[in-house]
Amino acid sequence: MYDEEVVLCGSSAYTKTFYLNEEFDALPETVKEELKILCVLFTEDVGGVLTLVFDEEGNLSFRTECEEDDILYDEIGSVLKIKQYQREKTELMESLEKYFKVVFLGEDYAADD
Repeated sequence: MYDEEVVLCGSSAYTKTFYLNEEFDALPETVKEELKILCVLFTEDVGGVLTLVFDEEGNLSFRTECEEDDILYDEIGSVLKIKQYQREKTELMESLEKYFKVVFLGEDYAADD
């Protein structure tokens, strides 16, 4: 169904905006709010742009980037913050991957239990 990556959400320290892909409007409000908090806090702490992206197989990854002349971007802090989120938000990330695989890729709900 999806041959390319799909952006779930993202936040930018430059434009002070949060984006949630409209294809994920069916997610519970609490999940959408948690994603917003996660993304915005990340970009407020380390700067740059954070994007959460599903690959073709439904794996969720964190992508971060910054403008070339951004001397305030904390590259080391971004790596540490992503590792912290992966550790602290494991259940959320696994649930989002399951949701994507079932709803978007059409996999059986019990396929990878």
